[in-house]
Amino acid sequence: MPGDPFLLGDDVVLCTVSEDDLSFMNRNINNPAVRRPLTSTIPRTMAETRQYFEDHISKEDDSFHLLICTPDEHTPVGMITLFKVARREGHAEIAIWVDPEFHGTGYGTAASRLILDFAFAEQRLHRVQTRVLETNPASQRIWEKLGFTHEGTHRDEEYDDGEFVDTRYYAILEDEW
Repeated sequence: MPGDPFLLGDDVVLCTVSEDDLSFMNRNINNPAVRRPLTSTIPRTMAETRQYFEDHISKEDDSFHLLICTPDEHTPVGMITLFKVARREGHAEIAIWVDPEFHGTGYGTAASRLILDFAFAEQRLHRVQTRVLETNPASQRIWEKLGFTHEGTHRDEEYDDGEFVDTRYYAILEDEW
């Protein structure tokens, strides 16, 4: 059961992460359809997921780790993180994953839209960037649909499914949002 709702949208709710969500997180981070685009190459035990929760998610820092949930029953469908928040410089990075059962439902786009509203309006950021493996066109479509600009490509930056692949970098500025 997710924590309290933090950001409310018509199509999605972003909730805080509770210890009850760790099995959902662990199951997904070990799923090849989630871990490979995130470039996670080692299996994660439940103890490691719990440690990540304690070291990163439950600590106060400049990151926002939120569960993507359905608007009706707050069923978790994924996770979105706004991290590397540099308040003085006014920029941050965004990362997202969605349970493969919910791929293609629009939850990723809705969650990204909601956290970008928060980043620009409430956190007063100026720039948000993200990076996507070239082998993940669905994620690329999210950022392009939201108005991100493809700023560059790092050639052969990651290793995925037996080959080196490019990483595409995208960003959006507050006045473009």
